Amino acid sequence: MNVMYKKMVGEVLDETIEVLRTGKTSKKVKIGLTTWGSEIAPRELVEGARLAMKREPGLQVSIIGPAPECDLPVYQADTEDEVHTMLETLLDGKELDGVVTMHYPFPIGVATIGKVVTPARGKEMYIASTTGTADTDRIQAMIKNAVYGIAAARADGITNPTVGILNVDGARQVERYLNTMQANGYEFSWGESRRADGGHVLRGNDLILGSVDVVVCDTLTGNILMKLFSSFNSGGDYETGGYGYGPGIGDNFNRLISIISRASGTPVIANALTYCASMADGGLNRISRMQIQKAKEAGWQMPAAPKAEAEAKEDIAPPPAKVTGEQIPGIDILELEEAMKSLWKEQVFASTGMGCTGPVILIAEEDKSKAIQILKANRYL
Repeated sequence: MNVMYKKMVGEVLDETIEVLRTGKTSKKVKIGLTTWGSEIAPRELVEGARLAMKREPGLQVSIIGPAPECDLPVYQADTEDEVHTMLETLLDGKELDGVVTMHYPFPIGVATIGKVVTPARGKEMYIASTTGTADTDRIQAMIKNAVYGIAAARADGITNPTVGILNVDGARQVERYLNTMQANGYEFSWGESRRADGGHVLRGNDLILGSVDVVVCDTLTGNILMKLFSSFNSGGDYETGGYGYGPGIGDNFNRLISIISRASGTPVIANALTYCASMADGGLNRISRMQIQKAKEAGWQMPAAPKAEAEAKEDIAPPPAKVTGEQIPGIDILELEEAMKSLWKEQVFASTGMGCTGPVILIAEEDKSKAIQILKANRYL
């Protein structure tokens, strides 16, 4: 038996023993960290890399970009274009398992899933999504964000993450569509708001409490949330908390690229690197492909609205006015006027308002039961 063969056998045996002992491979997870474009001193970024490797002995970090006085492996890149070319080459060549970077032009269809620690309970929570664009249609994008958020949480070790939708424009439409997907076989678990009226639509209190594992929202709101969670204790110009803006996930997107901010400080850099390593170790690409396929089978692509429905803007006159002492919540703000007119069309007087939990239809007490039936028939509830 030659020396090379003995070495190979020894490595295989060592790897097998490690997997049996810990359930994990002893193979190093190789993550790159770009330093170009940061508003934080490069030495602080490098310190974040050292801190991450100290926490995770199975992690090896390499620097891409400027790295003065650095004892880590360095791939020199002096411009944004050079950084992008270098990180893509290293990922595609399997020299790195993932990269944490401040800038990357994700294609349309890819969005990132951030991870924060909630202040009230110290609970980890995923924000879906924080950068990128899952779809050019707002509602469709949020549906896909939910799928991507579930994939990231599963890759990070949460077997059955709970899902809630932030109370933003379109939330009720997203809720209805996800319920339809769930009925069609896409398996996931709803979480509940901690507010007295419960439900799947979350308020600001739920973000502070961490009421669910995955918070679904539009990307711009998610980006703001990440900045608030990560830097509200530091004055806003230095991010100290959380795990960064997370990995980009999308259909047929296979590069593990996680995003941080130009203001991400040493603690966030360290967390972002361990989060990226967890995605690599947990098989994010495999899990996201599975989740997207299951979502597709359940009909995740919203059908185009019929032309007549899309173009018809009927000028419907309201029936005689009544005293509207009752409220019907649960209507999406984007559909509120249409929902009211659907009642007018059936000669049920209604008006619109904004309650403490969101938009409402105002209705007479004697018409409430009929109104709810009409709204459900027209898929506004």
